[in-house]
Amino acid sequence: MICILRALILFVVAVLGLIFAIVYCIIRPKYENHVFIYARILSFLAPLIGIKVVLRGFERKRAPCIFTANHQNSFDVFTLTKAVPKATVSLGKKSLLWMPLFGQIYWLTGNILIDRTNRVNSLQTLKKVVKKIKTRMLSVWFFPEGTRSNGRGLLPFKMGAFHTAIQAKVPIVPVVASCQRKIRWNHWNNGVVIVEILKPITTQSLHSDDVKLLAAGVHQNMLEAFQRLSKEARQLEVAH
Repeated sequence: MICILRALILFVVAVLGLIFAIVYCIIRPKYENHVFIYARILSFLAPLIGIKVVLRGFERKRAPCIFTANHQNSFDVFTLTKAVPKATVSLGKKSLLWMPLFGQIYWLTGNILIDRTNRVNSLQTLKKVVKKIKTRMLSVWFFPEGTRSNGRGLLPFKMGAFHTAIQAKVPIVPVVASCQRKIRWNHWNNGVVIVEILKPITTQSLHSDDVKLLAAGVHQNMLEAFQRLSKEARQLEVAH
């Protein structure tokens, strides 16, 4: 019953959100905060799923960067979205466009779609991302794992985010959410998810040869944070 009720409410919100996105993006087609606005709306829905989101970490100034976040499951859209700042767009798989309602909103709000099955097209997309960072002073949100981990740690990283950061000469800012593996649509209380924005990692002095070393360092930082936050979230749930 809980699952059905949540699905109905989210469907209504998604339909209204799509209509709003079409109208709003026509009125303000190049507004830099489209993604921020929709991220906030989605994050406000977390309590509806029975999730308490605790956000903390680095407070950044208005400057472009590359965000790297762990990608666990579909509940990311209610947890990680709380950490999305203004003037930020995300990079997602081209196949997202075919996801009913959500995919259309994702595209309309200015997020970037990449075809990972075509290396040439992927490289061209990343070049456009670098240009967008430099000319429009936008930050870009990556999921470097490239697919869902289902809360089982951190999968190996793809190199796109790190190539982009080095070429654009902007810092990497890791964002880590604690384990979401036990969250279920039919659970009334899905506990606590801690989302932490880690300290930025500079790329100013790095070159293309440093990509793998940079990625390995970020992966290690994020894995340690994931383990620490997951342990803390479990302790908070037991305490309450």
